[in-house]
Amino acid sequence: MTKFATDITAHRYKRHRFPAEVIAHAVWLYHRFPLSLRDVEDLLAEREIHVSFQTVSEWAVKFGRKFAHHLRRQSRGNFADKWHLDEIVVFIKAKKYWLWRAVDANGYVLDALLQSRRNKKAAVRLMRKLLKSQGLTPRVMVTDKLRSYSAAKAELVLGIEHRSHKGLNNPAENSHLVVRRRERRMMRFKSARQCQCFVSAHGQIANLFLLHRKHLTAADHRELRGDAITTWREISLSITA
Repeated sequence: MTKFATDITAHRYKRHRFPAEVIAHAVWLYHRFPLSLRDVEDLLAEREIHVSFQTVSEWAVKFGRKFAHHLRRQSRGNFADKWHLDEIVVFIKAKKYWLWRAVDANGYVLDALLQSRRNKKAAVRLMRKLLKSQGLTPRVMVTDKLRSYSAAKAELVLGIEHRSHKGLNNPAENSHLVVRRRERRMMRFKSARQCQCFVSAHGQIANLFLLHRKHLTAADHRELRGDAITTWREISLSITA
């Protein structure tokens, strides 16, 4: 066993030869930082943990989804009541898709949904998914000037304030930048399934470590970062493969 593995507990996932902490660490590296699968492979190798980038990819898909599910359940209903919705175009194998995203007023990702259309039907699908996952309706919804949002709101009969103005939607637009950086690092997404799987897991994991450092003292930041790391470790040990 490697030195890194001997320094941690022996909790293991069924049918996996590496300890759960090693797998969770690899998934954390991949989703926390703009790293490629080969970058994570090299970082683990420096710790004398020898796994292939294909194995890291399998861990990221399988366990990223599980970790994100636990984080989503813990945070349900704890977001701000002002939601920002936006969409960007994503090309996958020369085909155009639209990545719809919703964040709250503090920049925390509520959900992301990849769709092949940019119309009312797609907007309705996003809103229904949000209402179901959050279990409540927002006080305010902020979007750009795409008319599909107003049509979807009318179809769902949502009695909420709707502000349609591109200049007010910076939280959602800034949230897209993270995906753009990862898209370039991956040299584009390989399939619609891969894209949806990545953004679904990445958003929830990113929320855990979004601490708004500029508003914190150094001591407060260290404390909150420690709490986030502790939560991550607890989740990694609570799931089963």
